[in-house]
Amino acid sequence: MLQIAVIIALLTTILSILVKVVGFPDQIRKNFQRKSTEGVSTSFYILSFLVYVLWTIHGFFEKDWVVILGQGLGIITTGAIVYQIIIYRKKK
Repeated sequence: MLQIAVIIALLTTILSILVKVVGFPDQIRKNFQRKSTEGVSTSFYILSFLVYVLWTIHGFFEKDWVVILGQGLGIITTGAIVYQIIIYRKKK
């Protein structure tokens, strides 16, 4: 049973990193190319940003650098998309 838990933990870590270094940057690039965030869920990215901020703060309280670094990366990527949402929607 311990092996399954290790496998699940490893897969969770790998996929979480892929979302933050492949998925979100891909969305950032598409938004930048189009100069638009049309079709992007504002509430999803704002909530995601807030969740990453809270998890990072939690990591600081727990002195857990894995959480701090992983969730901090989420702050950067979702923060960039939230920034794009604000900038590109003002141009309309």
